[in-house]
Amino acid sequence: MKKTLLSIFVAALAFAASAHADNPYKHYTDNLPFKMPEVKAPVFPDRDVNLKDFGAVGDGKTLCTEAFAKAIDNLSGKGGGRLVVPRGIWHTGPIVLKSNINLHLEKGAVILFAADESLYPLISTSFEGLETRRCQSPLSANGATNIAVTGKGAIDGNGQYWRPLKKAKVTEAQWKSFTGKGGVLKRADLWFPSEGYAKGDAGANMNVPQGMKSEDDWKSVKRFLRPVMVSLVNCKNVLLQGVIFQNSPAWNIHPLMCENIIIDDVLARNPSYAQNGDALDLESCKNALIVNSKFDAGDDGICIKSGKDADGRRRGRPCENVVVDGCTVFAGHGGFVVGSEMSGGVRNIMVTDCQFLGTDVGLRFKSTRGRGGIVENIFIDGISMNDIKNDAITFNMYYGGKSIAESIADGDNPNVSDKKPVDETTPIFRNIDIRRVVCNGSGRAMEFKGLPEMPIDGITLTDIDIITRGDAEFANAKNIKKSNVNIKVVK
Repeated sequence: MKKTLLSIFVAALAFAASAHADNPYKHYTDNLPFKMPEVKAPVFPDRDVNLKDFGAVGDGKTLCTEAFAKAIDNLSGKGGGRLVVPRGIWHTGPIVLKSNINLHLEKGAVILFAADESLYPLISTSFEGLETRRCQSPLSANGATNIAVTGKGAIDGNGQYWRPLKKAKVTEAQWKSFTGKGGVLKRADLWFPSEGYAKGDAGANMNVPQGMKSEDDWKSVKRFLRPVMVSLVNCKNVLLQGVIFQNSPAWNIHPLMCENIIIDDVLARNPSYAQNGDALDLESCKNALIVNSKFDAGDDGICIKSGKDADGRRRGRPCENVVVDGCTVFAGHGGFVVGSEMSGGVRNIMVTDCQFLGTDVGLRFKSTRGRGGIVENIFIDGISMNDIKNDAITFNMYYGGKSIAESIADGDNPNVSDKKPVDETTPIFRNIDIRRVVCNGSGRAMEFKGLPEMPIDGITLTDIDIITRGDAEFANAKNIKKSNVNIKVVK
């Protein structure tokens, strides 16, 4: 009998080992507090083509846009495979991936996107949760199945050509260097890279221009319509692995309405002064793994979104079934962030074993009246934070487009007792479990700032240790359960 039980046990272990060997990502979806299907990496035909064979020159100045397009078309026509980008600097305009293509960057390979707005046509897209027009993204795919960007190389978006600059975020030498290249000063401490950018900014709603009536109107503000660097829309079975993504014009990596996506061992980085330089914005996606990766962006690090206001509610696509594990966030407005564009809802998220080192905020949940949407079933377990500039944990339902530091500096103080009617535009945050968090140094331990008509509801805090300069603050929050929460205030 004992031998029979032992045989069964050994067979079970062998089966489990075989299953995990077949899919190294399977264990991320085992034993979750919600149901989530197994996520597998896409598989590609055993076929390579080399970018150099299509006329590309990796000298950092020869434009390789046509070579990339020809190589992708050639590989797609054969049924797909791997497009190998060898060592060198490959200067190019937009690259569009097709189904069954793995863009593979070898060691020493750098794809450098051109600083020339004429190469990026205007397209209809979504930005910051709103339907609008932007310049075509440097690297994009739309409606593709089985795509990947892999290897050991780097992708650079030449973001300094596109972005505005705030004087307070850079040194005097950097400020002189940027403003010495031309452009326009909106005020003494805010520089725009062109007059067209300044025109687009006038009256814009959160980076979306208003009053555009003709094609000429859109073209006249083209630099203002800076794109996200990596735009993946309505794609299925996606893998980003091993590559450095840096210096994006706006957001760095933006999967939108994608399904079955794995982001593994990437570095997404931007200068700390990069305006709207979010590292990763996962929007209205389903079944996603974000693992073993590093983010250093100056803006939000790992951010979960689902559209903004009426546009987001009309889309009605929540961001759901997401696992974040073993990730590091350096400089940024937030380490792990939900919102503020969450109008389609966010649910079933697991964040484990991450570290935030020097972010403005650690765990950041943000929204405002007008968004609508429901954020629920968020599970966070095992977070180490060091040198958090402001809040270790924050829930702010009065988000106004600023970082916490900017809100504090501006003296923002919303009326948290002014109750409004509840309707479809009222955001809801509920059922969020946070445990095993250690924070060594923060400006404030926690801020819970809900709406009086819709308090933050059902937050569980377990085994929390925070050394901070300011205690926790709670307003309009109910059913908060605390167990072994230790806050040490050190002035």
